[in-house]
Amino acid sequence: MDTEIKIPDIGIDHAEIVDILVSVNDIIKKEQSVIVIEGEKASMEIPSPYEGKIKEIKVKVSDIVQKDSVIMIIENINNSIINQDASNCVVNESLELNNTNYIIHASPLIRRLSRSLNIDLKNISGSGRKNRIIKQDIDKYIKNISKNNISSTFNNNNNNISKNFDFSKFGSVEIIKLNKIKKISGKLLSKNWTTIPHVTQFDEVDITDLENFRIKYNKTINHKKNNKLTLLTFIIKAVSKGLEKFPYFNSSISIEDEIIFLKKYINIGIAVNTIHGLLVPVIKHVNKKTLSDIAIEILEKSNQARKGELKISDLQGGCFTISSLGGIGGINFTPIINSSEAAILGVSKFTYKPVWNGTSFIPKLILPLSLSYDHRIIDGVEGAQFITFINTLLSDIRLLLI
Repeated sequence: MDTEIKIPDIGIDHAEIVDILVSVNDIIKKEQSVIVIEGEKASMEIPSPYEGKIKEIKVKVSDIVQKDSVIMIIENINNSIINQDASNCVVNESLELNNTNYIIHASPLIRRLSRSLNIDLKNISGSGRKNRIIKQDIDKYIKNISKNNISSTFNNNNNNISKNFDFSKFGSVEIIKLNKIKKISGKLLSKNWTTIPHVTQFDEVDITDLENFRIKYNKTINHKKNNKLTLLTFIIKAVSKGLEKFPYFNSSISIEDEIIFLKKYINIGIAVNTIHGLLVPVIKHVNKKTLSDIAIEILEKSNQARKGELKISDLQGGCFTISSLGGIGGINFTPIINSSEAAILGVSKFTYKPVWNGTSFIPKLILPLSLSYDHRIIDGVEGAQFITFINTLLSDIRLLLI
């Protein structure tokens, strides 16, 4: 009996097929992944709810699918075995065993990595659990490829590059294909920068008392490793209070319809650097969570982003984004607003500076902030008021905890 394999409810309207993991006539098991889909910078494997033989594949790479889209037709092998003699049963079992040898077990992160490097995972032996391919396997595979083969691969893949980009005449050049995340991010950032009139407001916050409190709390009261309070925890909480006080920072604009959507929920995205590019997981309903709750979720979302385990729904619904480069360095930067949001806060590296108290200079821990906002929604006065309000909360920890 033939059965349709459909896209389940994945929490988004549509997604792109980036990989097909099986072929026609393959024998597959129940819950075996058959395709990889990607949308909103995250990917996931879609498993088959049935076991049997792939009779027809109705989609191809780059197709757009949505809930209940039919992607494959599968023939129920178990039902067909009942009507066959014993000898045919042996043949089918053998076929399933042989096919199992070619099943590729790898996470979406590893699949994206292999595609960006033009590596066929069928050529790699997995050393993980149940022969799962892990990053060390790809690293080992790359090391085993000779430099001549790598050079040949680059030359073959880039014969059609415009002569306007022939930099090799000046010296040695290595050509690297843009991965999926950088392609998506690049298009979105370019669009956002050219369509949203950005204004960036800069400020410096005295976080001396906040840091003293944070360090003392983590040392004397909080002994759990998974919810240590970080500076970002307090910034997120301060921003949530700012969004409550200044609702236009928690809005989206439709120029075509000439309306502004004021959101009654507060979801804050945090930019996380991964090996494939920047991802922005969203912490939902921040205003209803404690500092400890936020600290735990920051750690969980960041780890999931770096491991490639985020769901597409984890990247949706953001109202405001925080991009923190404090762990890297820099004095200030101009963050680019995410489309459908009204503003973004950039956080740079804090440092001690001498501050005049009226009689002498005293060392204070100063945190640089950069607030970019959509000037179609927010004027300069409200922009200055918002960042001043954030400054006030972070400067006096008592106000933030009320």
